[in-house]
Amino acid sequence: MQELLGRLGALDPEASQSLRVVACFDELMAGGVGVRGLMSAAAALAGRPVGLVRSPGHAAEVVGPDGIALAPVPPGSNRHRADPLTVWIVDEDLPTVNDRIILERLALALQLRLNGGTRPERRDLASLIDPETPRSERLEIAVRRGLDAGLPHRAVATPLFATWRRRPTGLEDVVPTEHGPVQLSIVDARAEAAADPIGISRPADLVGLPAAARSALVCLRLCTAREPAVRADELGGLAEVLADAPADRPPDQDELALAALAEQTPWVGETVEALTRASTAREAARLASVHHSTMNARLDTMTGALGYHPLDGLGRARFALSALRWRLRRSEAFVLPPPPAGR
Repeated sequence: MQELLGRLGALDPEASQSLRVVACFDELMAGGVGVRGLMSAAAALAGRPVGLVRSPGHAAEVVGPDGIALAPVPPGSNRHRADPLTVWIVDEDLPTVNDRIILERLALALQLRLNGGTRPERRDLASLIDPETPRSERLEIAVRRGLDAGLPHRAVATPLFATWRRRPTGLEDVVPTEHGPVQLSIVDARAEAAADPIGISRPADLVGLPAAARSALVCLRLCTAREPAVRADELGGLAEVLADAPADRPPDQDELALAALAEQTPWVGETVEALTRASTAREAARLASVHHSTMNARLDTMTGALGYHPLDGLGRARFALSALRWRLRRSEAFVLPPPPAGR
C-alpha cells in the first residue's frame, strides 16, 4: 500500500490522499478500534467534528478530533447515508475534497463494527507498551515477534496518513489515543526511520518501552509543516516531562502569556519554532528567514509580553518548556493535510 501511495502521489496528489484515507480505516479496523475511536479518527482526518445517527429515531452522537463527545447537532448537507446509519462532518462551511471519502469509509467501518464485529484479543504491541505488563511477558512477546531483548529499541509514532521515505521493520500496530489513532512501531534503536510527520523516542530497553511510546507520541504532536520530524534525542528529558504531564493539566502563566501573544501577533508561531532551536538571536533569524534586526524587534516584543527574555538565563528554560507545551495544545499533526493547490 505504501509503495502504491508513493507512486500515485507523484501523479495525482488528490488520489493519493483518498487512498491514504482508505488505508487509515483499513488499519483502524485491523486494530479493533471501536465506534468512538473510528469517529475520532474521521474527525482528525477532516479537522472537524463528525456526527453519527445509528438509525432513524436514535439520538445524534458527535465526536471531535480529540475523541471528546460534543453536544449533538443535526446532520447538514455534508453527510453520507449507509442504511441504517447516517454520518456527517460538522461545519459544512469548510468542505474539502477529502470529505466524501472520509464519510464513505467511516460509514463502512461503522457498519462492520456495529453489526456484531468481535473485538480481537489484546495485541502484542499494546502489551509491550503497557507499564503493568510483567517483564516475563514482555520477553516472551519480544522473542516471539523477533525483537532482540538484549538490544535497545525506539518507539516510532506516525499518523495513519504519514508519507514514509524510510520505514524500518519492527513490531507495529494501530494504537488509539486521545488525540487520534497512531501507527506505533517498536524498532531497533540503530534503524533509520523517515516520514512526514514522525515522532521518534530515545533508545529504551523492554522495561522502558511504555515511556518511550509516550515520548514518541509527544514528539509526533510537536511536528509542524516546518518541522515534520521530531526526535526525543533532541529534546532530552523534556520529552519525558511532557509525556508524563497529566492530560487535563491546565496551562500555567507562561503558557497563557505565550498563547495571548500568539492571538495578537501573526509571527509568533514561526518565531517560537526558531527560538526553541537556536542558540542566538541571529541564528533564530536565519531559521525564521527574517533579518536579524527583525528578530531582535520580535524578541523585544516577546520579552515585554512574557515578562522575561526567551534567550537569557533561566528565561531560556522557561521559554522552551512553555513553547513546547503551547505547541502540543495547538498540534495539527493528526489532521490530514489538503491536496496541493491547483488540484
